[in-house]
Amino acid sequence: MNDLILSIDCGTQSLRVLLFDPFGRLIDFHKEEYPQPYTSLKPGWAEQDLSVYEQALAKSCFVLKQRNPEKWQMIRAVSVTTQRDTCVLLDGEGRPLKPAILWLDQRMAEYDCHLPLHYKIGFKIIGMDKAAFISAKKCKANWIRQNEPEIWKKTHKFLLLSGWFNYLLTGQFIDSVANQIGHIPFNYKKQRWADPKTDYQPYLFQIEKEKLPQLVDPATIIGELTEYARQLMGLMSKIPVIAAGSDKGCETLAMGCLNESSACASLGTTATLQITSQKYLEPIKFMPPYPAVIPGHFNPEVEIFRGFWMVSWFKNEFGNYEAQLAAQRGVGIEEIFDELLRNTKPGSMGLILQPYWGAGLKMPEARGAIIGFGDVHSRAYLYRAIIEGLSYALLEAAGKMERVSGVPIEKVMVAGGGSRSDFVCQILSNVLNREVFRGEIYEGSGLGAAIVGFVGLKYYRDFNEAVKNMVRYSKKFEPQKEHTQLYSQLYEKVYRKIYKRLRPLYKAMQKITGYPEL
Repeated sequence: MNDLILSIDCGTQSLRVLLFDPFGRLIDFHKEEYPQPYTSLKPGWAEQDLSVYEQALAKSCFVLKQRNPEKWQMIRAVSVTTQRDTCVLLDGEGRPLKPAILWLDQRMAEYDCHLPLHYKIGFKIIGMDKAAFISAKKCKANWIRQNEPEIWKKTHKFLLLSGWFNYLLTGQFIDSVANQIGHIPFNYKKQRWADPKTDYQPYLFQIEKEKLPQLVDPATIIGELTEYARQLMGLMSKIPVIAAGSDKGCETLAMGCLNESSACASLGTTATLQITSQKYLEPIKFMPPYPAVIPGHFNPEVEIFRGFWMVSWFKNEFGNYEAQLAAQRGVGIEEIFDELLRNTKPGSMGLILQPYWGAGLKMPEARGAIIGFGDVHSRAYLYRAIIEGLSYALLEAAGKMERVSGVPIEKVMVAGGGSRSDFVCQILSNVLNREVFRGEIYEGSGLGAAIVGFVGLKYYRDFNEAVKNMVRYSKKFEPQKEHTQLYSQLYEKVYRKIYKRLRPLYKAMQKITGYPEL
């Protein structure tokens, strides 16, 4: 077959355009770094001019077309996957009213929600009143409505970034159900826009329904590329755009995780553990699972906020020497850091890190902690403690998944930047005491979007057949029994007790300093 799918993968720091064939082979791709990941007009803000994404798309397509002029004529469809919970506001002419507000923006709205009494009582009974309060404050639509009312009044459509890309390409205000992940009035159980007559979400996230896009299932053809989009991308024929899903959801599909017995560990800026299920499951009580890219399915997920961001932080703060060495040798910095880890012992000589660098809704006062320092500990051990701490958090997540699904997780597939390191994958396998599989390609989100695209074009009967033909693994890591027992003891006897012991101190810190804002 000569037909190709063009996947657009828009991340926080870069945009990728990728060409995939029906067998999941990556023909070529281009990654365009943004001049800067975001701008901050005020501390804690994170915005990005939409023209940056548009220019990155045009540049990526131009580079790929120059390298593959013949392949460019074989593109049969376009699919898009993006970062989650990034908001765009458009006026009646489809023009942006302000830069996109990114998922990591920390501004908080005032709480002005008028919840019906039965919801107030219900949230109080189940212990979700504080979580509901924080969710409403994190809603960027609420903040704009309060602080920039003139912009909110002009807002014709409030879209997530995926919906904006669909509009850029097709001129249609349509988005995939599998992209609806954010502080929006969406009913996750029924996978539709929430109804104020029966749902609480419209009271917390006050966005008028007419401002929201039309929703379609993944693998649905949204429309054809407009003339402007064809010129932007260097595509002359009328090519369909197919609804895909969020970057994490596409990644889970690309790792072949189709049921509860296999999990996708995404070792990215936000580390996550996801499974795919036909059932509505809540690994964290009263926290809904996200819609999967397989229609009618769910992706129960546990997030470790600021997950492998901590690895980037470590490299930036302590890794100048390794960065220079990697440049001299012409290798990735991950290879140099693997060498650093070889001089350390499993368990980091008792140095244990709890990676709560970003608080979650169920633990809003939580902070990160590192305990067990001794004079034997070097920066190499600090690096290892970060990797082990993230692995403990993923082990904790796996336990939550298994409790709600009733199905043991037998194997874990890894994706994201952290999966490039053999040492990281081996430590994860040892801590989880499970087989860990690394995908054949690192561009998991792009591959997942391509899988959805080929299903949408009817190349495959269903997602199971598509995954069988398009997903492969490059390496398997098996747990090393001489290390799994050590990790099990440290996890059970130390790691799991840290938060409970430190929680009163975290609360005191928050009360004294006002950070993190609740």
